[in-house]
Amino acid sequence: MRRGALVAALVVAVPALAAPSGTAPRLGAQSLLQLPRPLPSPYDSRADAARDFEAALARAKKSGKPVVVDFGANWCFECRVFAGVLALPDMRRYVARNFELVIVDIGRFDRNLDIAARYGAKVRAVPAVLVVDARSSKARNPRTLWLADSVPSHKPQEMADWLAKWAN
Repeated sequence: MRRGALVAALVVAVPALAAPSGTAPRLGAQSLLQLPRPLPSPYDSRADAARDFEAALARAKKSGKPVVVDFGANWCFECRVFAGVLALPDMRRYVARNFELVIVDIGRFDRNLDIAARYGAKVRAVPAVLVVDARSSKARNPRTLWLADSVPSHKPQEMADWLAKWAN
């Protein structure tokens, strides 16, 4: 009986751990209720975003993973919801396995926007997510930054699926 329980547990656990890069983890219908409380405030105005971005690019060149640049601010509710989705255990593991993540504070649209501009992208609203292929030094989505307009209507699973389409 114990062996049967172990097999059943593996059948449930292994697909989530071994999901292909382009497949987002299944977050479940209750994922909104599982968001951290209070919502995270990950955007650090004192961080050296340029240095953090360059470090992520260097890691990405070695790992072969794309860099995900999350542009936002702690005053932005939608940014904090997205950060909460990224903090969900399954998403945190998925992102770590498939991307190099950089969190960039944009202040009041008055700082760190040059990182997006370097790739031909313009941050007009937040959250905005830029995916950079470190090997080619090109943005995978310079024209399709994920903007705040779409976040409130999206469920965590839709956020995860959007991110997954930019994985290797």
